[in-house]
Amino acid sequence: MVSKNKLGIVVGGFVGSCHLGWSLLVAVGVAQALINFVFRLHFIQPPYVITPFRVDLAVALIVITAIVGYVMGWVLAAIWNWLRPAS
Repeated sequence: MVSKNKLGIVVGGFVGSCHLGWSLLVAVGVAQALINFVFRLHFIQPPYVITPFRVDLAVALIVITAIVGYVMGWVLAAIWNWLRPAS
């Protein structure tokens, strides 16, 4: 049996950490170059412009994605536990 709470914390922590990393890239000014590079690798003309860093938006991004990640982990564990036969 997979713990719903533990998997929620792991997934939420991972997703939140990824967005913390993105926020730091925006804060130090390398996000635009990175996203342009990734788009060009995929033969796509970069269509997006990164706006200036704002602490309030960064905090909201990290918190909301961590919460959504927790819920996703919790649901995945619940589905796994429901599909896996009890031993």
